[in-house]
Amino acid sequence: MMKSLDSYVIAIPDYPKPGILFRDVTGILDSADGLRLAIDQLADRLQGVQFDAIVSMESRGFIFGMPLAYKLNKAFVPVRKPGKLPRETVSASYELEYGTDTLEMHKDALKPGARVVIVDDLLATGGTAGACARLVECVGAKVVKMLFVIELEGFAARSGKLAGYEIESLIAYPGK
Repeated sequence: MMKSLDSYVIAIPDYPKPGILFRDVTGILDSADGLRLAIDQLADRLQGVQFDAIVSMESRGFIFGMPLAYKLNKAFVPVRKPGKLPRETVSASYELEYGTDTLEMHKDALKPGARVVIVDDLLATGGTAGACARLVECVGAKVVKMLFVIELEGFAARSGKLAGYEIESLIAYPGK
């Protein structure tokens, strides 16, 4: 009998600080069955979706986005921290709990009108995914769907920073 995907997620209490129940996605990765199940379920969520490329942000987004792109024979576009990409880039900043951060994407990675799926391991506040969507849109491409392995519903990203985007998660946990 195959285990459910959420059974591979390891809950770690009081990490990184007291009162937090950390959902560790690496329990999926260190199991061949868990990883295959995650990639297959992500692919299932894209049945019938017309798109040209998968865009993922470093680093854990790469872990899920690249094999999904390979499985579905789609282009993979990496979104990285500043200074990591060699060609001309576009950038978008987003808010963190204490400050801001920035993401970059090659300016020529997507053609205007390209249809894109954003894939990441975790959806919490939506800041990173929102910045990624802004990068896609600033080069004239369109985000047709966002896929996440885990969603922390207590941050309300769907009705907040990511309102208006089609979003699916494989596993959703209430709270933060």
